[in-house]
Amino acid sequence: MYCPCGNDKKYTDCCEISHQNISDAVTAEQLMRSRYTAFVLANGDYLMDSHHSSTRPIKEKKAIVNWAKSVNWIRLEIVETTQGSRKDSSGTVTFNAYFYKDGKVEVLHEKSAFERENGHWMYVGLAE
Repeated sequence: MYCPCGNDKKYTDCCEISHQNISDAVTAEQLMRSRYTAFVLANGDYLMDSHHSSTRPIKEKKAIVNWAKSVNWIRLEIVETTQGSRKDSSGTVTFNAYFYKDGKVEVLHEKSAFERENGHWMYVGLAE
């Protein structure tokens, strides 16, 4: 299976690596791509594990997984990445996530903020 994140690699050679060890997501964009794939796979554990502890929605995990399962994911489009490299401590990734819901295509457009926590990239939430 090709990786849902849009890289032309097999899942086992791409996001599965981060899903097994979050420290392998060495940039904010890699973490963003691995989180998108986790939504496609409804992998709630990874979505929580890759969410910054200061904003982690533990009580909403079940609802997030249910929503992820309720749509048919189409593709991820990275629009812009600001900072978020191996050398940075923070960064943003702007993306479009396309999915089918109730017979029509919808787009989740978001500018996400990422920060390092304990040496790993973590999703913080919407960027300002």
